[in-house]
Amino acid sequence: MVEMATQADTAARARAPLSRERVLGAAIALADEGGVDALSMRKIAQALGVVPMALYKHVANKNELLDGMVDVLVGEIDPPAAGPDWKAVIRLRVLSARRMLLRHPWAAGVIESRMKARTAPTPAVMEYLDSMIGIFRAGGFSIDLVHHAMHVMGSRLLGFSQELFQEAAGSEPDPDAMPPEEMAARYPHLTELAMAVAHDEESVVGPGCDDQFEFEFALDLTLDGLERLRGVS
Repeated sequence: MVEMATQADTAARARAPLSRERVLGAAIALADEGGVDALSMRKIAQALGVVPMALYKHVANKNELLDGMVDVLVGEIDPPAAGPDWKAVIRLRVLSARRMLLRHPWAAGVIESRMKARTAPTPAVMEYLDSMIGIFRAGGFSIDLVHHAMHVMGSRLLGFSQELFQEAAGSEPDPDAMPPEEMAARYPHLTELAMAVAHDEESVVGPGCDDQFEFEFALDLTLDGLERLRGVS
């Protein structure tokens, strides 16, 4: 009986039109089940009831598949809540990102690896970063303070800030990169921040960042916060 039901499910999947969304959804489900290292086009095709070659009409290769999966996951993060309290809005957004990462334990490693491999973040990641910067700016932060705040947030912003302005090692300029004027129109907050930071090519945090300053800024901010909490405990 179970075998008949499984066959019926496979047949139903095969009849449904194949799409990029279905391919990415199946890939994420398989990664949730067995980890991203075990993911393959063959397994995705089997889960969808199609031949592996059919997948390549929707994702050109494994890297494009992973980029698409990252964008789907970032899309699971709640949009910014309405309201003037920047701290509450940031807190809710970051907690939503944490819930997404807990649902998909493999995601953090894939996001980090794809950020390092690409010359620029994917569109969904760019939109996420732009909105986070926009929340700080609307809250009255100077662009310099936003820059440091993004570093302090660090992994709590999915680890994106560290590679925000960092090109992949040995990478060539992307011929398909978005023109600067289009980038500025689509991601105004991200562009403002990228243009404002000073450049330090030796930085391990990323070009444009003073490692020692960022380290001490985060340390002092943490110690100040602990001191404030100590005073009310």
